[in-house]
Amino acid sequence: MSIRVLYFAALAEQVGCRSEELDREAATAGELVDALRSRGEPWSSAFGNRIRIAINQQLAEEGDAIRDGDEVAFFPPVTGG
Repeated sequence: MSIRVLYFAALAEQVGCRSEELDREAATAGELVDALRSRGEPWSSAFGNRIRIAINQQLAEEGDAIRDGDEVAFFPPVTGG
């Protein structure tokens, strides 16, 4: 399964890239998060905090399915003031 992964804002800075293509067998967004955390630092720190997930530009939860060709984006929650 080939997916495109995008990293935004502080996550992109922490992991040192804005996007990558992955050949993964992750069935859900949560499984993908676990696989990214397992890379070690800086991935485990970047994904240790609360993050937002979008699949094909729609907000998603960790239990949502990932399919071949999907675009999965990760970004920190936005705060305002």
